[in-house]
Amino acid sequence: MADHIILTSDKLIVEEITNLVSSPDCGAVSLFIGTTRDNFEGKQVAKLEYEAYTPMAEAEIAKICEIIRNKWRVKHVAVFHRLGVVPVMDISVVVAVSSEHRSDSLEAVNFAINALKSSVPIWKKEIYCESGEAEWKENRECSWRRSSSANSCEPSDQTREAELLSYLLMDGIDRRIDDTSH
Repeated sequence: MADHIILTSDKLIVEEITNLVSSPDCGAVSLFIGTTRDNFEGKQVAKLEYEAYTPMAEAEIAKICEIIRNKWRVKHVAVFHRLGVVPVMDISVVVAVSSEHRSDSLEAVNFAINALKSSVPIWKKEIYCESGEAEWKENRECSWRRSSSANSCEPSDQTREAELLSYLLMDGIDRRIDDTSH
């Protein structure tokens, strides 16, 4: 069992990431692949640029992996996010999870991408074609709130606790996972 957490400026290669999570005792490998689209709210997007506070981002992703391991029976988890310039149609993020059965890996992947977008300090800037203008974007899912200090964000403890509780209770409050089966 391994978690692979990578933030990189290199292109993401789906086959390599898939190979990291593949295992002969798993019947499922589920993937989420996020790419740069060419438009947003009527504007033509030329490219995206991502920045992160890497140590904190990696720590938050590790927490997401821990939640996944506590909720679902999974073998391997990989979360790769590209930093720097990501042109249209290039891959920005890959989440890959392997499990014995598909339902665990599918649910875990869905949880992982939603948690990543709501709680990990990775910032996205859209650069538009026509004007060359750039705009920093906040994910609609972002659970962070603006603090009173200038332009800084901090996670809301109440929001984080509520989200964690809802994720742990979601899909069957009586579901028990034997720690030795991971």
